[in-house]
Amino acid sequence: MNNLRITIMSADKRHLDEIRAALHTAASSSHIRAIEGTLHRMAESEVQAPTDILIAECGGEQIDELAPLARVAESHPATAAIIVCNRQSPEFLIQAMRLGVKEVLSYPLDTLALQAAIERIHGKAGSPSAARAKVIAFTACKGGSGATFLASNLASVLSSAGDANVALIDFNLQFGDAHMFLTDREAPHTLSDVVRGIHRLDAALLKASMLNVNPKLAVLAAPIDPSHGLEARPEHVESLLSLARRHFDYIVLDVGRTVDAASVRALDHADLIHAVLQANLPCVRGAKRMLEVFRSLEYPEQKVELVVNRYEKSGDLRIKDMEDVLGHRIHRTIPNDYAAVAASVNQGVPIGQSAPESPVSRALMQWSAQLLGRPARDSDNWVARVFRHVARTVPMAPNAAVNA
Repeated sequence: MNNLRITIMSADKRHLDEIRAALHTAASSSHIRAIEGTLHRMAESEVQAPTDILIAECGGEQIDELAPLARVAESHPATAAIIVCNRQSPEFLIQAMRLGVKEVLSYPLDTLALQAAIERIHGKAGSPSAARAKVIAFTACKGGSGATFLASNLASVLSSAGDANVALIDFNLQFGDAHMFLTDREAPHTLSDVVRGIHRLDAALLKASMLNVNPKLAVLAAPIDPSHGLEARPEHVESLLSLARRHFDYIVLDVGRTVDAASVRALDHADLIHAVLQANLPCVRGAKRMLEVFRSLEYPEQKVELVVNRYEKSGDLRIKDMEDVLGHRIHRTIPNDYAAVAASVNQGVPIGQSAPESPVSRALMQWSAQLLGRPARDSDNWVARVFRHVARTVPMAPNAAVNA
């Protein structure tokens, strides 16, 4: 953080002064150069002195605002770009990532978020891979694919398999209901409550905000009011997941389908992203688009695993056909057992409890065993032990209201 060369740009002199003031707090020993103007102005002029970090304000709506960054990157490949904007459309974020933008921050600028961004760029902050928990994200290639069901039930199985402490965090910020797949109890607080108190967030507050489904599984529910989901900013997600990684063994994220700044930050933290689809053409088209987004975000191929839910071998689309279209291996299939899954969802009870002999339950147990590093040859005996453990320790919930 010492003696960084930072160039800041804004067409608004007042905003330029505010960014400079934030930098004096976040990186006080840096050499700061201010340019009153737009990115286009910088691209058209010679940059007389090299810069370590370029912080530029822009509107966040027009993709062509970012075009000059390509020329800046070509002339100054060592320069890391941070964009500050108020509005961040999915298309804008994807284009920013394609152009190598390291961070996208919201305006008005938060000093702590800016400091964290600079530290990440220069490797001073701990990387997610060095943290304790393994983070597993689920996203749906198309609505109704079953990503929330798989995320919540895999979290339940992981928590019942031994000593692992598991967190399920519902990042489907507008219409999330992951906790309803596991229990008929209401969550005491939601992610939006955590975001409002982010300045005082610690382990005690986080755990107090979560719903304990069983002694080893805690759920942070999505906001009840869809409008409250808009309060979550990337820096909030960063603080929340950085804290959660230090206090859980596994973190399962239900990210939904929305690509925005908050969801991208959550996906950045993931060690594995499970993109869920079904064996039909609309889902395959959705998966193809989703994979393109992940490539734009420069996620390594091994980070993304395709999961085909409700798979039937006698169906019209074969696994090989889908792999040929997608150009990506399908890592896992979950068999179709509609009756058992529907009963589980409508009762608000994990399928491992409501239908332990279902092929879906067995597939989830095998999946969990692989994540936990269990030997494959012991999977059947281990599955039986987990079923018995769940039956003893987690009472069956009474019939809950049907989850629409």
